Amino acid sequence: MIHEVQLDLYDRKILRKLAEDGRITWRELAETIGLSLTPTLRRVRMLEASGMISGYHAHLDEERLAGSMTVFISVTLERQVRDVLENFEDHVAKLPEVMSGFLMTGGSDYLLRAVVRNLAHYRDLLNNLTIVEGVAHIQSSFALKAFVNKPSPLMD
Repeated sequence: MIHEVQLDLYDRKILRKLAEDGRITWRELAETIGLSLTPTLRRVRMLEASGMISGYHAHLDEERLAGSMTVFISVTLERQVRDVLENFEDHVAKLPEVMSGFLMTGGSDYLLRAVVRNLAHYRDLLNNLTIVEGVAHIQSSFALKAFVNKPSPLMD
């Protein structure tokens, strides 16, 4: 069972700062949030143990590594049965262009976010999606501009 952790002002400061800079030293973190080193480290360890911090990673430049065009792809399947869903998810998870995928409610079964270099690259991705058994319909929308990109879902 997951126990909900009550976050106070210092915990939120720690989470915001680590989301912004996961390589900050513990001493710098303590100074930034206004606590001494020992209580800061104790709070970080508690946040890690509770699962609020699930790991540390490098933020990669998606545009330089994968491409500058973001496309959202809605996929409708012929049938929503376990083997068709699992087959689709397994296939899509192997596609390097797909950055995230969601099983959805509403008009489409899946929403994928992909990054491609150009339209030819997108066409190749589309061909890789259309060969999956059970795909009935694909609709794509290209992003013109990102205007919100938060590092974490931290609520005030």
